[in-house]
Amino acid sequence: MSASAPSGGAGKPVLIYDASLRDGHHAVRHQLDRDQLRAYAEAADAAGVPMVEVGHGNGLGASSLQVGQARLSDDEMLSIVRESLRDSAMAVFMLPGWGTTADLKRAIAHEADIVRIGTHCTEGDLAERHLGFLREQGVQAQAVLLMSHMASAERLAHECARLVEFGANAVGIMDSSGHYLPADVTERIGAMRAAVEVPVMFHAHNNLGMAVANSIAAVEAGADILDACARGFGAGAGNTQLEVLVPVLERMGFSTGIDLYGLLDAADLAERTLMPAPPTIDSVSVVSGLAGVFSGFKTRVLDIARREDVDPRDVFFELGKRQAVAGQEDLIVEVALALKAARSA
Repeated sequence: MSASAPSGGAGKPVLIYDASLRDGHHAVRHQLDRDQLRAYAEAADAAGVPMVEVGHGNGLGASSLQVGQARLSDDEMLSIVRESLRDSAMAVFMLPGWGTTADLKRAIAHEADIVRIGTHCTEGDLAERHLGFLREQGVQAQAVLLMSHMASAERLAHECARLVEFGANAVGIMDSSGHYLPADVTERIGAMRAAVEVPVMFHAHNNLGMAVANSIAAVEAGADILDACARGFGAGAGNTQLEVLVPVLERMGFSTGIDLYGLLDAADLAERTLMPAPPTIDSVSVVSGLAGVFSGFKTRVLDIARREDVDPRDVFFELGKRQAVAGQEDLIVEVALALKAARSA
């Protein structure tokens, strides 16, 4: 069953990319097990979700003491999900520096259909070698710019055009800190759409409660691919809520090809089996969004702030001033200790 719709989207297809089994890992300290992965992948596949992403929250090769050790290895996660998907494509994510070409080779061996390479929003050059390798292997390669609020629309468009030259079959941006308002998204996606001819994607976080609205702004500005997670399962305040986004798109006249009841069943399963509770927009999440700090820092900020007896909100605002990005988790300790010392001075 699908949602009825007026004709605002004129039947334009929108590809939905389900990041629940990757971004959701941030919310449970990367501890999803075999049964959880298998059951959700099967449910998403049954609902007709076109792309299902799996892996450590920070991507291939990222399981570590610094950002969290996953319960399962990359090989185990990819094998389980690959076996569970009959029609949906399996996608993986990699950040250069965490993952390597060897990790890409293993993902290809597990028959990953789509590989996303992520870089900081102004450092697309770091993806060149890996995108070139994927192009040589004939694998669908996508490139995504993280912490995209830190760059202008013009800079993002320039980076996306270069990523296409490097071999990306699709390009996009992540609102990694949930900082955007719809007008911000419209400006950036519009500039990117004008700069490239490949599909454009958008990935939202919900720190300011704007994830669905921002995703709608993206598709109206020309985005072809939208990321979302069941019940919003993701880092910090969570991501765009998948089972809300899809019927909203259908009501607007866009076509997702996803079965509504199957999608709702998958979301119910996710809430029962993947997460202690659905993500909420708490005070710290709001501050993270306002400060423009990566949502995935939330758990570690709370842990370290509690240990050092400092206000986690102060930590987030200071991290924002320092323009901290994913991979700079060591800064959390440095900031917390500096705040503690300043209070004692």
